[in-house]
Amino acid sequence: MVRLKFSLTVVCLLIIMLMSSPIIISSGAAATSTSPTYISNNCASSTNFTPESTYGSNLKVLLSSLSDASRINDFYYATAGRRVTDLVFGLFLCRGDVTSLVCQDCIATASREIQRLCPSQKEAIIWYDECTLRYSDQPIFNISGVTPAHYLTGSKNRIDDQFILLLGSFINTLAVRAAYSREQSKKFAAGKQNLTNSGSETVYGLVQCTPDLSVADCSKCFQSAISAIPTCCNGQSSARLLLPSCYVMYDLEPFFNVTAIETPPPPTSPPPSGKSKISPVVIVSIVVPVVVTALIFVVGYFSLRIRARKKYNAVITQENVNDITTIESLQLDFKSIETATNKFSEYNMLGKGGFGDVYKGTLLNGREIAVKRLSKSSGQGATEFKNEVVLVAKLQHKNLVRLLGFCLERDEKLLVYEYVANKSLDYFLFDPKKQVQLNWSIRCNIIEGIARGILYLHEDSRLKIIHRDLKASNILLDKNMNPKVSDFGMAKMFGVDQTQGNTRRIVGTYGYMAPEYAMEGLYSIKSDVFSFGVLLLEILSGRKNSSFHITDCAPSLIAYVWQLWNEGKALDLMDPCLKDSCYPNEFMRYIHIGLLCVQEDANLRPTMSSVVLTLKTEALSLSRPERPAFIASRFTSHQEIIVINSCSINGMTVSDFLPR
Repeated sequence: MVRLKFSLTVVCLLIIMLMSSPIIISSGAAATSTSPTYISNNCASSTNFTPESTYGSNLKVLLSSLSDASRINDFYYATAGRRVTDLVFGLFLCRGDVTSLVCQDCIATASREIQRLCPSQKEAIIWYDECTLRYSDQPIFNISGVTPAHYLTGSKNRIDDQFILLLGSFINTLAVRAAYSREQSKKFAAGKQNLTNSGSETVYGLVQCTPDLSVADCSKCFQSAISAIPTCCNGQSSARLLLPSCYVMYDLEPFFNVTAIETPPPPTSPPPSGKSKISPVVIVSIVVPVVVTALIFVVGYFSLRIRARKKYNAVITQENVNDITTIESLQLDFKSIETATNKFSEYNMLGKGGFGDVYKGTLLNGREIAVKRLSKSSGQGATEFKNEVVLVAKLQHKNLVRLLGFCLERDEKLLVYEYVANKSLDYFLFDPKKQVQLNWSIRCNIIEGIARGILYLHEDSRLKIIHRDLKASNILLDKNMNPKVSDFGMAKMFGVDQTQGNTRRIVGTYGYMAPEYAMEGLYSIKSDVFSFGVLLLEILSGRKNSSFHITDCAPSLIAYVWQLWNEGKALDLMDPCLKDSCYPNEFMRYIHIGLLCVQEDANLRPTMSSVVLTLKTEALSLSRPERPAFIASRFTSHQEIIVINSCSINGMTVSDFLPR
């Protein structure tokens, strides 16, 4: 019994200590006061005054009034004087996360220092990290002041497209929260955003405008600050953008008081006066149910969160993908992307695809991006959107276009990619005037780069990925003419042991689809090999596979190449632009590889690993190619193929792409 009483006493003491420790900590924090951190000031006024003038006297009265008001207010504005010519308008704003004591110290210091730094100017402003104070001989209430402005940046660089995108989205979100804050007496918002999936790197942000502003004026001030980031803070990991009516701050290190922006717990009732004796049994009877209830709530809460997350993943990952959460940090807000693309203007349009349009955009740091906007009228758009996000977010290869972010908001489905300067391969390859820019060396580099990109999809990424829509317009070229495979909206994922899939819904582009896929809905890595073979022959010849007509004595480029190969005239296929830069033996070897890729029997086609090896190593012998698909014995003309496809239930599309 004694041991039980002792144990209960210990429990009670621990509870009392735990309950009282926050009070001790907060008291210590409140007792500690440091000097405010000065940032800058501006005294650029066109009119002056003398200290002995009426205006000078009114200014002293105003500053004293502001200093007194800071004891109970974090924002206050006032006027001093009677005559219009001598009126002084002033206000102060303390940062939303600082304590009342810090605010009071900051305003007191600012009142003294602004008189010392601006002894005769009728308009002045001073910024501290904790507060802002300003005065003027003109009205400043209910007006969005954006000049003068001061920008302070850190010493660390962070030039990263994803960082710029996330930062713009994050700061815009905070700005909206602050402008539309329910607590109109404090238009303030602060928070943090993970930059990586693991949460190992975080950006912290804080925005605030003076509460006298309307929602529109507050937003105007924030946008003025945010739009200055490219010129003032390009590539900087931290910045303070200070305007008269608002400020925007961000940093990779915590800089604001997190506890101050959290909702405080309700105050506890004071204990009754006088002495009271509570037995250990009563204490236990009170504490235990509370603890148990709290544990049940926590367990229930996290159970619901887990179930909700699983349900969310199940909806998104319709193609056996259960890790969509790895790309949640890439989600961007619509307004940032709309601004970057100039509201999706026609001038910014790069091209049109089967499921939407592609626009050029500009990030806050001036970096260019490509935004794919899925068509709202496309019934297939949502599936392709989810598919492309899940796939491309996990792909990292120099010959694949890189996904920077996405947006699923306001019925909009947007994909944000790196912008590739030299547009697409078809822009050069099929233009008689631009073909000359693709000499033999550049074409070999493009062929090998495409092969490496497809090999990565088939064998080197975590799962086998079948692109299903390889074509010249989906090969983008960077400033050095290096190829990047793009447009994964039709791609399919395979398990490690899966070799073939079947579908009743045929998607793709005429001229590049393997016969077993076009006719039977069967697709595999050999489907992409066939498409690569067609693309290879197009690059060698400078001609589209679909450009052949009955007058060409062959229904397609493939049939024409096969005919020349059997007649020993394969060199006749060479693009005239290559005659001065191409080695005939190398050209013949590439044609040989192309014909192996387009063989009608999918089992005879090489894998992409074999293709990459044979492209690099001339010493390897090549097998004799068998008859390719879609030759003259099957179709008599291009027009017949169109008729056959138009009568099919397959959903093939012919896409017309503008230069990117």
